[in-house]
Amino acid sequence: MEAQPLTIRASADQAIVWKHDRLYLLDQRILPNEEAYIELQNATETAKAIRDMVVRGAPAIGITAAFGVVLAARARFRASPADWRERIQVDLQTLADSRPTAVNLFWALERMRRLFPAIGDEDPEPRLLQEALQIHKEDIAANRAMGDFGAGLIAQRTSVITHCNAGALATGGYGTALGVIRSAYSAGRIERVYADETRPWLQGSRLTAWELARDAIPVTLLTDGAAASRMAQGGIDWVIVGSDRIAANGDVANKIGTYNLAVAAKYHGVKVMVAAPTSTIDMAVASGRDIPIESRDPAEVLQCGGRQVGAAGVEAWNPVFDVTPVTLVDAIVTEKGIVLSPDRQKMAELMAV
Repeated sequence: MEAQPLTIRASADQAIVWKHDRLYLLDQRILPNEEAYIELQNATETAKAIRDMVVRGAPAIGITAAFGVVLAARARFRASPADWRERIQVDLQTLADSRPTAVNLFWALERMRRLFPAIGDEDPEPRLLQEALQIHKEDIAANRAMGDFGAGLIAQRTSVITHCNAGALATGGYGTALGVIRSAYSAGRIERVYADETRPWLQGSRLTAWELARDAIPVTLLTDGAAASRMAQGGIDWVIVGSDRIAANGDVANKIGTYNLAVAAKYHGVKVMVAAPTSTIDMAVASGRDIPIESRDPAEVLQCGGRQVGAAGVEAWNPVFDVTPVTLVDAIVTEKGIVLSPDRQKMAELMAV
């Protein structure tokens, strides 16, 4: 198919767009300096976009993967209508291999896979597209519900700290942690947001600050090492973050540095709120020790903006996520409701609803 550039104004709430029978992603690698969409036409391109962090954030990865299945089914059915189900399995594996930590990826692929037996002999694209669009729609609705639930926990006007990017860019729209912040700010409960810059990809600096500024929400950037000192000065009641996977006992895997932030919050009497859809909760994983943690190229630490900043011959340890023990988490906020002082039993009760 001939490429058709997407001509809409870049928006965090439209970071994933299906139009012209194609998938478009707002390229998060070049924000905020450039605002451009890239077009994806097959599963291989979609997996590469996930792996290269054109799109990132667990819910957004899951939605993108669902559309990747649509693209894969289109190609496989056109090439061989009789056995597209068998041929598409390699595409599903390619998508699954793109990022190991975000459980939403595997959740979305399995949800799409479950439709295959009922489709029959007809073209699978319309039914699979309907499901991918539904996954996208459900995520936006879930984020708005989380926003309202989380905002209700903030009792008085205060400032908050967030880490990485858990905004509309990381989801289908509105955001998880930033969804809570958007709702709470609209209700007059948040005065200012302090955004950790977040290494190694500076998602807080490049993405969270961009989103908040677009929404005219007061935001101040912090270096990752400054959060504890800012807490010590007072006026911070909550740390609000997202998650890429939550274990059955409530342990939380999120962007590297979240654990540091939660430890500092505990010392300073600041509460920690994790906002994430139930698709992020993996009841098959007993605790955070069992969550696979992705490590990425050391160059992401040793370089900045494509320029070498680390001394020659120096190594870098570059895990992209860490695990925050459930004992440091005051609330997990989902579209189904809130779990206060979470533990294994409370998480099981939530998921049983």
